[in-house]
Amino acid sequence: MRLEKLLAHAGHGSRSEIKRIVKNGWVRLNDRPVKDGGIQVHPLQDRITVDGQLVHYREFIYLMLNKPQGVISATEDSRERTVLDLLDEAHAHFELFPVGRLDKDTEGLLVLTNDGKLAHNLLSPRKHVPKTYFAEVEGAVTEEDGEAFQAGVTLEDGYVAMPAKLTVLVAGDPAANRVSKIELTIMEGKFHQVKRMFEAVGKKVVFLKRISMGPLLLDERLSPGSYRELTETELAELQQVTK
Repeated sequence: MRLEKLLAHAGHGSRSEIKRIVKNGWVRLNDRPVKDGGIQVHPLQDRITVDGQLVHYREFIYLMLNKPQGVISATEDSRERTVLDLLDEAHAHFELFPVGRLDKDTEGLLVLTNDGKLAHNLLSPRKHVPKTYFAEVEGAVTEEDGEAFQAGVTLEDGYVAMPAKLTVLVAGDPAANRVSKIELTIMEGKFHQVKRMFEAVGKKVVFLKRISMGPLLLDERLSPGSYRELTETELAELQQVTK
């Protein structure tokens, strides 16, 4: 890997800033000063320091974000705030991307990473990684709705969804203006799928939050807009489920 690329990946500045610190002799490779940022280095074997501080290289990074409402699941947008805008400087330089999407008005668990292989496997239709959502739904969600979801409900465009598991936490009461509170586990991720599934049985979702993806559970200590790195155990479990 080129030295300049490694330093950028490790968060030591923009391309022009890195050229400047290299030119000024602040970078040392195996205890020798370097003046050429284009030289090839080994990220894990070479000892690289910047102004005396050891450079710690990490190829991949994995974050758990509690996505807030009003933010889109994208890497950039000219008009809207994206999930990457929530990251601090220590993580922003890793060129992360969201694994899948949550609607702008949906909150909850979103994984951000630069590991394309893991992201592909988590989203692959062949892997059938389950995703569980908490939702508030207008009106009374019934056992018949659960049976329809388990059988595979037909969406408005004719697509038949895979069987899904519905759990009613609080029964709604239209007369009392009380919404139903439910959890729904689906095995795929079609556009607006949870909302469209409830529309197919004559119901409307008024609040939606993803609470799990495969074995990964949303850390409820994370307030909306906050994030943390995955633990080694969480990452190992994600990698296991996508093998």
